[in-house]
Amino acid sequence: MPGYANDKKRTITRLRRVEGQVRAIEQMVESDTYCIDILTQIAASTSALKSVALTLLDDHMNHCVREAAEKGGEEADEKMQEASEAIARLVRS
Repeated sequence: MPGYANDKKRTITRLRRVEGQVRAIEQMVESDTYCIDILTQIAASTSALKSVALTLLDDHMNHCVREAAEKGGEEADEKMQEASEAIARLVRS
């Protein structure tokens, strides 16, 4: 079971909200909305998506990584490396 299982409904709701924001941005472009207004909405959508990512990362750390760490060994090392790489990707984005 994935780490986000307990928050799945909330995660899907948040992702649908982001999807709606992106569709609204598309409509803004189609309607020739002022550039700064579009950029403001892009920043808001990006922030919302990063918030979802951080929630998923937190769930992963508290479920998958913790479980692997308790078992120890190679699986723990792999999960720690995965988490480190995911964090690096989020920081770079």
